Amino acid sequence: MHSAFTRSHALAAYTVSVLAGLTFACFVTTAFRDYNADTTINTVTVLVRNVPDYSALREKNDMGFMIFDLKADLRPLFNWNVKQLFIYLTAEYETPNNKLNQVVIWDKIIQRGENALLDHKNIRPKYYFWDDGNGLRGNKNVTLTLSWNVIPNAGHLPNVVSTGSHQFSFPDEYTTTKM
Repeated sequence: MHSAFTRSHALAAYTVSVLAGLTFACFVTTAFRDYNADTTINTVTVLVRNVPDYSALREKNDMGFMIFDLKADLRPLFNWNVKQLFIYLTAEYETPNNKLNQVVIWDKIIQRGENALLDHKNIRPKYYFWDDGNGLRGNKNVTLTLSWNVIPNAGHLPNVVSTGSHQFSFPDEYTTTKM
C-alpha cells in the first residue's frame, strides 16, 4: 500500500492547494473596490531660498519651504483586507531644465485600527524640497497631491491618487530669514 510518507505528502499538497484557493477567494472579494477619497490641501506659508547644496560641488540650488494644512477622511478605504495605508504628499512642477519634477515632501503610515481621519494644521514638510537648479523662485504652477499605497493582506498593491489637489506659486524673491 502507501507509506506514511506518501500519505503525509498528499495531505500537505492538498492543504496548500486549499489555502491557495482560499487566499485567491479572499483577494477577489476586494479586488475591484474603489480606493478613492477626497482631500483638501492648503498652503499657509510659502518661501524659497537659494542655498548651497553641499552634496553637489557647492553650487547654489533653490530650496522650497512651506507650511500646509491637510484634511482627508481615509476611513472608508479600510476593509478586512487592508493592513495599512502608506500616504505621501508630492509636489509637481515644471522648470526649463525638466518637463516634470516630482518631490515627496511628507509621508505617513496609517495602520488598521489607527485614526484615519486626517485633519492636520500647520504641517511642516518632512523632507527637504530641493530643486536641481533655480527652478523654484517665481514658479507659478506647483501642485500638491496626496497619494497612497494600499497594503493588503492578500492581492495587488494599488497606488491611488486623491481627487483633490492644490496649486500654489513660489515668491519671485528669495527669502533671507531663518525658517
